[in-house]
Amino acid sequence: MAKLIWDQAGARLYETGVSNGVLYVMDATGTYPLGVPWNGLISLSESPEGAESNPIYADNLKYLDLISPEEFKATLEAYTYPKEFEACDGSADLAPGVSLGQQGRKSFGLCYKTNIGNDIDDDLGYKLHIIYGCKASPSEKQYQSSSDSPEAIAFSWEISSTPVTVEGFKPTSTIVIDSRTVTAPKLALIEAELFGDASNPANLPSPADLLALLA
Repeated sequence: MAKLIWDQAGARLYETGVSNGVLYVMDATGTYPLGVPWNGLISLSESPEGAESNPIYADNLKYLDLISPEEFKATLEAYTYPKEFEACDGSADLAPGVSLGQQGRKSFGLCYKTNIGNDIDDDLGYKLHIIYGCKASPSEKQYQSSSDSPEAIAFSWEISSTPVTVEGFKPTSTIVIDSRTVTAPKLALIEAELFGDASNPANLPSPADLLALLA
């Protein structure tokens, strides 16, 4: 058996950044037929809830440990958002250029990219993060006077999700695709769906559709 060795050259991996954000508003059929770019992303902090220990005792000892279901939660921050997101943030158009607040909120999907590097190569690959069934809670908007240290307003939303079914697995809200593992031809097919190409608009494929592209 080989002895374990830590911090070898090329093994010091890290993940950084958030870019290439795409918003997919869900339609009446429960699909995401049209993706639009989300510019100005600052951060997307995933903070799942649940998966907590619930110990059961019997015979004067710990009999077993039940784990509660895990729920997806996240906080999204951005300097701006697509026009299409207004329907997901409780706004509706009263007239051109005039919008109402406190309206219904549409569900949506998200995709974004994070970069992978190591101590040798800072552009080793990337991960595509896909989130299904999202709902946005009201955002905090802080308007303040301009000064000699101007700052852009940053918007923030708390996001929850309803998981989608995946055959052979428990329902999930998230899928992560690693460019270092998925072959280049299959990755190109997936990105053509997520980001669009010369023939088709961007759309968010279901887990079953993704599996078909990977087959």
